[in-house]
Amino acid sequence: MAYIDPHIHMVSRTTDDYRAMALAGCVAITEPAFWAGFDRGSVEGFVDYFGALTRTEPARAAQFGIAHHTWLCINPKESEDMGLAREVIARIPDFLDCPNVLGIGEIGLNKNTRNELQILEEHIALAKSRGMLILVHTPHLEDKLKGTMLIMDAVRNQGVDPGRVLIDHVEEHTVRPVLERGFWAGMTLYPDTKCTPQRAVDIIEMHGTDRLWINSAADWGISDPLAVPKCGIEMRRRGHLAEAVRKISFENPLAFLSQSGRFRTSV
Repeated sequence: MAYIDPHIHMVSRTTDDYRAMALAGCVAITEPAFWAGFDRGSVEGFVDYFGALTRTEPARAAQFGIAHHTWLCINPKESEDMGLAREVIARIPDFLDCPNVLGIGEIGLNKNTRNELQILEEHIALAKSRGMLILVHTPHLEDKLKGTMLIMDAVRNQGVDPGRVLIDHVEEHTVRPVLERGFWAGMTLYPDTKCTPQRAVDIIEMHGTDRLWINSAADWGISDPLAVPKCGIEMRRRGHLAEAVRKISFENPLAFLSQSGRFRTSV
């Protein structure tokens, strides 16, 4: 079955992972800008990174028939340095006309600090000024619910349509408020943290499939680039029809991402 992985960090994965994903049915991915595992020391480091996301990774993905798309930002973990963050934000428009750029992301909050919130608001303003989609990172563990509410308030305060914003890394205690306020919700399928495939299917059974997607967010940590099709297998094991699997792993991300006018499912 064809599927889309709408959040994965292929700069940290091997070419063999592209091959395995293609064999499993992956036809398209989106890759948000994220933390590299260390804090970058200059704006030029981000410029080089954005070049990889807009040139190198699309070429690697195309070798296996996978359409590659990206989102640009300075991630919340590095936005405490507001001077650097604003330098990076000032360079993002240089890349926004690249054909595989869908919007601004993954922006959001890490520790829910004042500086993080300010840089979040500046990213939202940039996305709004360019009419682009937004992909949001929500905090971990005990900060998640508070951070999720702060993020949704920040989006609302700038008059951005919640239907053009994906709130990612939702869990059992955050999915309902995200959906009730009109946002799209993403479940990240990690082996040990965020949502396992089993927990994700529990959430689907509780909340349905509208405005909900699944992604692997596979990166340099403990993660699985084949998590999306494995979640589909868990759905089928529990008796869900193939149509429901297709909706959560293909039709829903297609519907949201197609709002950008740039998303495609073929190379």
